[in-house]
Amino acid sequence: MDDLVLARSLFGTTMGFHIIFATLGVGLPLMILVAELIYQKTKDDHYAIMAKRWTKAQAVLLGVAIPTGTIAGTQLALLWPGFMEVIGRVMSLPFQIEIYAFFVEALFMSIYVYAADRLSPAMRIVAVFFVLVGAAASAVLITNVHAFEGTPAGFKISNGKITDVDPWAAFFNPSFFITAGHVVLSAFMTGAFIVASVAAYKMIRTRKKEKVYRFHRKALLLALTIGGIFSLLTALNGHESAQMLYEYQPEKLAGAEGLFETRSHAPLAIGGFTDPNEEKVKWAIEIPWALSFLAANRFDTVVKGLNAFPRDEWPPLFIHTLFNAMVGVGMLLILYSIIGVVWRKVLKKDRFPTWLLVIFMTAGPFSIIGIEFGWIFACTGRQPWVIYHLLKTSDVVTTTGSIGVLFLFFTFVYAVLGAAVVYVLLYYFRKHPVDEDLNTAES
Repeated sequence: MDDLVLARSLFGTTMGFHIIFATLGVGLPLMILVAELIYQKTKDDHYAIMAKRWTKAQAVLLGVAIPTGTIAGTQLALLWPGFMEVIGRVMSLPFQIEIYAFFVEALFMSIYVYAADRLSPAMRIVAVFFVLVGAAASAVLITNVHAFEGTPAGFKISNGKITDVDPWAAFFNPSFFITAGHVVLSAFMTGAFIVASVAAYKMIRTRKKEKVYRFHRKALLLALTIGGIFSLLTALNGHESAQMLYEYQPEKLAGAEGLFETRSHAPLAIGGFTDPNEEKVKWAIEIPWALSFLAANRFDTVVKGLNAFPRDEWPPLFIHTLFNAMVGVGMLLILYSIIGVVWRKVLKKDRFPTWLLVIFMTAGPFSIIGIEFGWIFACTGRQPWVIYHLLKTSDVVTTTGSIGVLFLFFTFVYAVLGAAVVYVLLYYFRKHPVDEDLNTAES
């Protein structure tokens, strides 16, 4: 493999691993904050225990998110020196501000973890709120670099030189708000569904312990409710994202839908796979006119096809599958939430059948898969550009070599880190079962 493929593989692996912890680092604080708010309103000790236990998990996940994020930043400089030259001169603001966002998150996380029992109810909520604000701000600021890559603004490249630099125009590039919204909403969704998976598993294990079962049932219902709300909001934001692609990255939209010929009343292709030889999506279910409506809220909208662009500027055609998988996961998770809430609140069932809990256990893994597919789609769908229509990825990659060795080394490191996280979480919560917290709260 050449340096470009190896560099993309290495950085993609790093981001694929880091994004799990970064996403949960944003999603779990929301769950903690909601549990705190419910506890302060109802004085139901179950929610205070939820907040306490989820905070322990958050601390472990944050301990992995920080070094993997540092590795990602280092790899940006090592693997993509040409890209970082542009970022350093044009788009350094997000990195500079992110330091303060992380400081806020770490400071209030420390206060909440070590001093929660000595804080007033109002200050407990303030502490968790700022943990959430710091985590979300960090995610938004770093993701803004990705937004800038797709919709660059605030500079020009003239005769190979960077000119007319406006850092704030680059910061508030056209897709900033939509991309920021999507990353935060999807993180809130994922954090909730991870909690739902754990709660469903624990309900299966504690069916004969009514007190513990009720605790996990409350956690499951809370997680499904929050997850469902943010799944729906993520889907609505996804509609705006598609319209942004229509305006700013039309070949990416065409690749996502396997559309080859420019046309009005364009159909939306669901499923199937894109065949470049026959120039169609095979075995797809087509919804007439739906793509045109998705692009600009009109059925007669003219959507550009891939043939309107040079073939060497087409994105990889497998992004159609990634796009469908991402959307499919989102729709499935909304369905999970509806079923769970209806079962408990409408049908008034105290017990969830085992088969349904097994289904709910898949919510967390599916949400992580959806996040991964979404990031791969977003970054791969921009190819061959690292900065859309200004700078190609192949022009900015390092030529130092030895990337293959680094790829193997970091893959091993991530495998060890992942195993260590699972071990630490399992060890801690086995040593501190929820029964102990429930008995302490009752005494």
